[in-house]
Amino acid sequence: MKNYQIAFVGMGSIGKRHLNNVCQLITSQGNTHSIDLYRSSMTRELPEDVNALVSNQYLCSQEVQREYDMVFITNPTSLHLDTAVKFRPFTKAFFIEKPVFGSFEVDEQIVAMLDEIPSYVACPLRYNPVLQYVKQSVELEKVISVRAMSSSYLPDWRPGQDYRETYSAHTELGGGVDIDLIHEWDYLTWIFGMPTECLGIAGRFSNLEINSNDTALYVAKNDKITYELHLDYFGRKTQRTLDIFTQDDTIQCDIVGGTVTYLKEGRTLDFNSERNAFQMAEIQHFFDVAEGRTENDSNVRHGVQVLKLTKSKI
Repeated sequence: MKNYQIAFVGMGSIGKRHLNNVCQLITSQGNTHSIDLYRSSMTRELPEDVNALVSNQYLCSQEVQREYDMVFITNPTSLHLDTAVKFRPFTKAFFIEKPVFGSFEVDEQIVAMLDEIPSYVACPLRYNPVLQYVKQSVELEKVISVRAMSSSYLPDWRPGQDYRETYSAHTELGGGVDIDLIHEWDYLTWIFGMPTECLGIAGRFSNLEINSNDTALYVAKNDKITYELHLDYFGRKTQRTLDIFTQDDTIQCDIVGGTVTYLKEGRTLDFNSERNAFQMAEIQHFFDVAEGRTENDSNVRHGVQVLKLTKSKI
């Protein structure tokens, strides 16, 4: 039996989800855990369910208290880089919430230092069954072009919380649809490869009360295929789709609805796309990476390359 020593830095909504999944996974394997939480402030009471899973609480401004098997960086994007550098000597592995940093302009020596250990950048959409099907079952060598969209209404993202107060609404905290929805560029490069050319437009065009980008549009290519990508914060009905144009058919993928439709063939496949199922699958994958059972397929270097795509401009 192993007793995992784990630190979480930050505990927002995504941090809570990861905390619950980590504890559930460790317990299911017959192991135990001791979890330290590093917080920016102690003024807000932790929810009872979180408090029950945390052994110790410290301020982020304090020194790192001990060595850890793994550190989960789930604080605002703008703090990721400083947090990773601070905790690097004290951990065997990192789980870094996406996007990896607030800027792709990061010293190469820091990237190399972080990737000397298993430093995994979150990419949960890869574990969505629709995208798993595309990766494993579509004849990728026949793909000519892809078109992806993620459209949703920011005020609906976090029920009970004023969207104007969230990090998504503020550029200085790492918000903005171009990096907040970096999932799309991550899965596109994971499945179809990295573009060699990319042009983009990003800005604020809606009446949302935010100072971050609410729109990002991209066209890109490599020597095999072309890419189109639409991201927004203002779509009143959530859409997350991927259209794949191949030599033989056009394939429409509804990532939210859990369907893959071959338009010419007239065939539709249905998948279970319950959100936490694929986020739990990612946590399992991270443990496999951290403990050397599988290769790290989402390291810091790749995270920085994907982040650079989001900042492409015409």
